[in-house]
Amino acid sequence: MIHPLRKLLRHWLHLAVFLPLFSSALSFAQEAASDVESLKESVLTLNRDLLILEEELLYPASSQIAVYVSMDLGAYFALDAVKLEINNKLVASELYTDKQTKALFRGGVQRLYIGNLKAGEHEISAFFTGRGPQRDYKRGAKLVVTKAQDPLVLELRIVDSSAQLQPVFEIKQWQM
Repeated sequence: MIHPLRKLLRHWLHLAVFLPLFSSALSFAQEAASDVESLKESVLTLNRDLLILEEELLYPASSQIAVYVSMDLGAYFALDAVKLEINNKLVASELYTDKQTKALFRGGVQRLYIGNLKAGEHEISAFFTGRGPQRDYKRGAKLVVTKAQDPLVLELRIVDSSAQLQPVFEIKQWQM
C-alpha cells in the first residue's frame, strides 16, 4: 500500500512538472489567438483594397456611370420595382422588399447600377412600379445626358408632391 504522504508528494511532483507545461501551452494559445485576429484584420484590409482596385480597373473614371435610387417620405408611393435602361437597353432591375423600402424611406440611398459608358449623348430611362394609397403606379422618367470624360452620377428620385397628392419621379444628374 502506498503511504498517504508519498501519494501526496507524487501529486505535488506531477503538479510541479505539468504546471509550467500547461502555462506555456496557455501562453501559446493566447499568442495564436492574437495572431489569428491580426491575420483576420489583414485579410479584411486586403479584401477592401482589392475591391477598390477592381472597381477602378473595371470602371475607369473617364467612362464610369453610376446610378442611385432615393426616396422621400413615401406617403403617396410604396416602391415595388425599378428598371433602368440606357439607350433602350435594360441594364439593371431591382425588386424591393419591405425592409429595403423602409431603409430608403429613412434616407438610405441604393446603388442600382455601375458601368461604363462611351463619351457622347445617351438616353437614360427609369421605370418605377409600386403601390399608392388609391391605386397602383407604373411610371417612368427619362433624361438625355451628354457623357464627357468625368464620371457620370445619376440619382433616380421618388419624391412626394403634396400639391399633386401623388409621387413625382425624376432623374437628377450630379455634378462631379
